[in-house]
Amino acid sequence: MDWSNDFAPLSLSSSDTLPDLMLTHLSSWGVVTLVGNDAKSYLQGQVTCDVVQLEKTDSTFGAHCDAKGKVWSVFRLFHHNDGYALFEPKSLIEKQLAEIKKYAIFSKVEIAQSQDVLLGLFGKDAEAVIDSLSPERGDVRPIEGGSAVKIDQQRWLLVLEQSHAISFIDNSIAEKVEQSLWRRFDIEAALPIIEQNEQCEHIPQALNLQALDGISFKKGCYTGQETVARAKYRGINKRAMFIVKGHTANELDEDLDLERAVGENWRGAGKLIASYRFSDGETMGLVVLPNNLESDTQLRLSSQPDSIWSIQPLPYSLDDE
Repeated sequence: MDWSNDFAPLSLSSSDTLPDLMLTHLSSWGVVTLVGNDAKSYLQGQVTCDVVQLEKTDSTFGAHCDAKGKVWSVFRLFHHNDGYALFEPKSLIEKQLAEIKKYAIFSKVEIAQSQDVLLGLFGKDAEAVIDSLSPERGDVRPIEGGSAVKIDQQRWLLVLEQSHAISFIDNSIAEKVEQSLWRRFDIEAALPIIEQNEQCEHIPQALNLQALDGISFKKGCYTGQETVARAKYRGINKRAMFIVKGHTANELDEDLDLERAVGENWRGAGKLIASYRFSDGETMGLVVLPNNLESDTQLRLSSQPDSIWSIQPLPYSLDDE
């Protein structure tokens, strides 16, 4: 029996209550690992976050950029086994891995795509389960077969060697759900998600990385730093990521282009970089828009012009300190 087939879609309307404990296989996500004596210093020179200051019990957002400051990947970084792990959408990894390996020949570091299984445990009972797996406390914990990483108040990521993952799935009392529900929580929390088709399209601030402590403006040099610093100190960034909501007649596949109202006309605004649709048609998404738009600006999908979308409040502030 294939354990990966155990996870079924959970049909939810926008008003339904969620189960207290859910488990999903994050098959569209992956992990890049860095191991070796130079892993810390090498990574420090490649990404926007401060690797040197990262405690073993914490995780942090970060971005890996090209020389122009455009994002190859947005990830969650944490200590894993004997090195570091970058948790990110799997579609990014092929290009990003090639880029982050470019100068590794000069350092004692091994960089690879992990073969670990990624599980998401979530719901109000999730933390109690994690507490039972490890005597340690903190947002990142070593557990048998891998690591547990806190995403938010009700979500934990498990990065496990396959045999331990299968054992955990077999013994879990959690309702096994399809991974799209995990994306719903990412959207509600306005956590940046980019896939392969968005690589090298945005600078980190356009994805709100500065508001999520994913950029250190005090660390040393890293690839793309000049652009990222100019965006902060010269105010050159004119875009930000927003939550939007509307109604759709069907699941969104390719119909992701949004338009915004300009007087009586409509102009291209941006493309949904992530979306989640409830069974009653209510749909939410993330989109990068001009950061000076009025909060009551009307939006619509170009493919479904009869349904008006709106910009929703972010759960964090975009104001600079």
